[in-house]
Amino acid sequence: MNDLHSTHLFARSAALPLQDGDLLAAIDLGSNSFHMVVARYVLGQLRTVECLARFGQRLRDIPPQRVRAVATNTVRALSAPQSFLMPAETALGHAIEIVSGREEARLIYLGVAHAQPPRPGHQRLVIDIGGGSTECIIGHGFDALERESLQLGCVASTRRFFGDGKLGRKRWKEALTEVTGQFHQFAGVYRQLGWDEVVGSSGTIKSIGEICAAMQLTKGAVTAQALPQVRDALLGYGRIDAIDLPGLSEQRRPIIAGGVLVLEAAFAALGLERMVVSKAALREGVLYDMLGRGGADDPRDASVSALMQRYGIDAAQAARVEATALALFDRVAHDWQLQADDRLLLAWAARLHELGLAIAHSQYQVHGAYVLANSDIAGFAQQEQRALAALVRTHRRGIGKSAFELIPDRLLAVTRRKSALLRLAVLLQRSHEADALPELRLHAEGDSLVLALPRRWLEARPLLRADLADEPGAFAALGIALRIEAA
Repeated sequence: MNDLHSTHLFARSAALPLQDGDLLAAIDLGSNSFHMVVARYVLGQLRTVECLARFGQRLRDIPPQRVRAVATNTVRALSAPQSFLMPAETALGHAIEIVSGREEARLIYLGVAHAQPPRPGHQRLVIDIGGGSTECIIGHGFDALERESLQLGCVASTRRFFGDGKLGRKRWKEALTEVTGQFHQFAGVYRQLGWDEVVGSSGTIKSIGEICAAMQLTKGAVTAQALPQVRDALLGYGRIDAIDLPGLSEQRRPIIAGGVLVLEAAFAALGLERMVVSKAALREGVLYDMLGRGGADDPRDASVSALMQRYGIDAAQAARVEATALALFDRVAHDWQLQADDRLLLAWAARLHELGLAIAHSQYQVHGAYVLANSDIAGFAQQEQRALAALVRTHRRGIGKSAFELIPDRLLAVTRRKSALLRLAVLLQRSHEADALPELRLHAEGDSLVLALPRRWLEARPLLRADLADEPGAFAALGIALRIEAA
């Protein structure tokens, strides 16, 4: 990885409106390679400018809120991802999001759908073979209907099945049986949904398509007739280091065997006949996802709404808590250096804070946090989900020592502060009634917070007064000194 430096802070402001001419950048940290695409927003469209070897130098010209870096399978699989993320983010000068396999699949589909707009009424199957994982998506229009991510990739499969560098038909057959079984887990569901066309994306499938063309088997597509011929030619070399397939780059030679294996298994399990190759993939999907974030088409808003409906959340109470939390946020945002992204996350946490009630009333904040931390939620990076779960976990009762253990150090202080605001909002709306609140006076200075409430209003609510009296102890666990004043 290049030694890159930048003076940008890691915080992004997602709500700033895009203007014609704005530059955006998407960075894909995959298992086999790192890629960056830079694009200019012109008349509602993205136009690719260039991809430079030294990411950090190029990114200095782009505001931090216009840059989004995502890490996929290799970082997902790390037992201690922060050991990679801390030096990587420092080198890049920007935050790096870890996306789940299914979120990666959604972004891949989004990129493919924009590069090759689907025909009205048609569904398509998109398959992307990366270095460490393979994503399969059935989509309609620009929406992914079904998403699956398998721990199968060109790098991982080559190492697993051909780690000694030898190629043989018996070994290939055994490996193909095992890999095909992975696709059979969801093949029935996918077949039932159906598709009208099949699209492959990313470097591995593009390379196989180029091999098919160089062998004069197709004009660049991958077909059920051509793929076995590519496989037979591959096995004919006997060893990985001897592979010299026409159209294959030197860079792809060490990992192409695993890629062909996974693709043959996909064709067999899903009964595929023909696959066209897309020029777009994850990076382009990230760019188009950035266009929707912070606006009317933010996929995270749709995901939060779906969770509210699925778990029967009281929408009126959620709205009251959200309005109160955001009113408190706006009073301290400047002093606490909170950003637009922080406001969005606080709003979503307010909408979802009672999610766990659908599971059990006792310790419902714990149940809600578990669901949010462990679900596949479209649009959210893993760090965002963990921050959301931490806010829901700490919005009431005691704050355990482990409540923030999955939050990166650079986000810890701001997450604790958002937790403090959500706790106050939930308390102030504890009655679950539509009574108007008095003017909220909140002042922050460093790690101190002062909430002033009208004396008569507070005296008329003894239960609230008792709860507020206990809050300074809970706030101490957040590293915040809270003082309640009766004005």
